[in-house]
Amino acid sequence: MSVVLAYKNFAANRNISHIGLGVAAINTAKVLKEHGIKTDVWPILSAADLTARLQKSKDYISNVIISAPWIPSAELQNMANQFPDTDFSVNCHSNVGFLQADRNGVKLMRETMELETGSSNIHLAGNSRRFCEWIRFAFGAPCAYLPNLYYLHNEPMPPHQPFSGGTLRIGAFGATRPLKNLMSAAGAALEIARTLRAPLEFWLSAGRAEGGGEVVLGAVREMLSGLPNVTLQLNGWQTWPQFRRTVAHMHLLLQPSYTESFNMVTADGVAEGVPSVVSNAIDWAPEDWKADVDDVLDISRVGRRLMFDPCATRDGLYALHKYVKHGVASYKEFLKAE
Repeated sequence: MSVVLAYKNFAANRNISHIGLGVAAINTAKVLKEHGIKTDVWPILSAADLTARLQKSKDYISNVIISAPWIPSAELQNMANQFPDTDFSVNCHSNVGFLQADRNGVKLMRETMELETGSSNIHLAGNSRRFCEWIRFAFGAPCAYLPNLYYLHNEPMPPHQPFSGGTLRIGAFGATRPLKNLMSAAGAALEIARTLRAPLEFWLSAGRAEGGGEVVLGAVREMLSGLPNVTLQLNGWQTWPQFRRTVAHMHLLLQPSYTESFNMVTADGVAEGVPSVVSNAIDWAPEDWKADVDDVLDISRVGRRLMFDPCATRDGLYALHKYVKHGVASYKEFLKAE
């Protein structure tokens, strides 16, 4: 058995990348390898690129898992016909709510369900259990649960250092999209800093404003500009190791998303000893990390408590280990691995 995780290599066409897809694939591959499943990660440009790599491969590829629905259905069908002994899975990387931002993805998702009905080696999958259950109940179609996995080194994670004064650094990272709820995150960060009477650095990712993201960023700027001891830090595109170091520099992360399927930033925080305030959409996180997404003061209350809790990221690490364990079992069931 040999598995390929294939994601679209946006970095080949412009100065930024869908870094989350690549990082998710690398982490998932590391975890699967650790459990005896041979797995490679292929950044690809097109269906033709994927086909060429399959033709050149010296190994028998049993499964190709394509991150996100983006390959045209006719081309997916052609690949499935050309490689009848390889299973092709289209893994939707968002929960239902985010699909409103991806009309073409919805179209391809529905076409993949039809292709699966008429073939033996095309499958629809999702990295959110909630998404997969929705597909089954709403369409009566199968949907394999293939979640993002996060590789955790065997060495102990850095301990959480409770805030002890000085400049307060709070990060709300990820693509600038309305569904990330960054305005509420910024409002909560401002309240936390004022309550603690601490200078604030509020960190946002820069370079990926999508689907109204520029409007969101403009509103955040308007709220924070001119306030004494408040600085908006825009963090440009970084490699994943560089981004991990940026995360480690924070006292707290805010990820109150309206919809998610995993949220890599929260997992990066766990790995670096930094807790996150999250929404119920990030279901794997500890329950006491979760706040009401439409109550900014609830987000700030949870954030203040986590900042001073020395056991916060220990709880996060336990929750992430539990999630990964269940995720590996799902892959093994799908791949029929022992």
